[in-house]
Amino acid sequence: MYKEFGIREELVNLAEKVEREITPIFNKINKVCEYNSLKVLKAFQKNNISDMHFNQTTGYGYGDIGRDTCEKVFADVLKAEDALVRGQFISGTHALTVALFAVLRPGGTMRSVAGKPYDTLDEVIGIVDNPSSLKSFGVNFEKIDLIDDKFDFDEIERILKNKKIKLIEIQRSKGYSTRKSITIEDLEEVIKCIRKVDKNVIIMIDNCYCEFVNEKEPLEVGADIIVGSLIKNLGGGIAPNGAYIAGKKALVNLAAERLTVPGEGKEVGPTLGITKSILQGLFMAPSVVANSLKTAVFASKILEELGYEVEPKFDANRADIVQTINFNDENKLIKYCQGIQMGSPVDSNSIPEPWDMPGYTDKVIMAAGSFTQGSSIELSCDGPIRPPYIAFMQGGLTYEYGKLGVLKAIENIM
Repeated sequence: MYKEFGIREELVNLAEKVEREITPIFNKINKVCEYNSLKVLKAFQKNNISDMHFNQTTGYGYGDIGRDTCEKVFADVLKAEDALVRGQFISGTHALTVALFAVLRPGGTMRSVAGKPYDTLDEVIGIVDNPSSLKSFGVNFEKIDLIDDKFDFDEIERILKNKKIKLIEIQRSKGYSTRKSITIEDLEEVIKCIRKVDKNVIIMIDNCYCEFVNEKEPLEVGADIIVGSLIKNLGGGIAPNGAYIAGKKALVNLAAERLTVPGEGKEVGPTLGITKSILQGLFMAPSVVANSLKTAVFASKILEELGYEVEPKFDANRADIVQTINFNDENKLIKYCQGIQMGSPVDSNSIPEPWDMPGYTDKVIMAAGSFTQGSSIELSCDGPIRPPYIAFMQGGLTYEYGKLGVLKAIENIM
């Protein structure tokens, strides 16, 4: 079967050797998966999920018990006072934008303490000029870069002591940067540092790609509000779209009134029949995230065996499902992404090419042969066409499919 799939025997033998070596890592992933599964199941049972919660509403969406109960489930899972979980969010970037515009006001300052946020927020913040940006409304943006992948605690304390900051934003996943993603342990440490100086500043976490990787989520270590996409981890590969904002009730209400209408907030918003998919996706998410992590660990180990620079290493403490491979070669980056597409279930005969994507400053190549357009909990791989030509790979609904995709991509660069 491997031969029919176009994978040479020596690569299959290497894969078998790698799998024997990474079995202890898989066992640790399984334990986290079981813990998070218990957490999800408990939330479903506490809120008495039943068939009636899967019914749809249209129009205004008044009195949608399924929507309201779904949000209670998410709040319980994430240890939040409240949650806004809606299909009206088109992406994680959209949910982040809603949260930022909900909380920030003209004259206020947003500060990132993990360097520049992801490229798609450049025009939202105003790093790249846009007449609809936060900057155009008089909101200031400042950043503190990481030092050797660690928070600059001295600078954070100095700024907070000398300047009024409305919101601190922390993006856990690396985005298209070369820094390491931020573990829950490092996040807890920096939040303690911030709270030591300012107990009132709003701490907002971009939690995309990070949910269920560990047993704790950011609200459990002191964050005020977290944001994530449902076509990433918590959607479990089943949710067709959507995102969530969770945290303190007052902040979630502000976000709801920014998404819908002041005075109506969470009370409106039709579900149009997707509540079942969202809940079923959340139910499957611990297992799907575990499979994505196993795929990433396998890719990290086998590509390192083949001489490539990878991050994280296969046995590292992971913060998210993202695996990067540094090719130092434009052609190899392109070929690897094309190989991932070849190993996908959808559009496997398509050949992705670099192109000018909205929201990005460099050309980007994106491979995603996924059932849901742009879903990155399904096996996908992308990267900006700029030195050092790094591939950012994530996802894998099952480990077996993820492994096959990785092998096909390696074969394509060999």
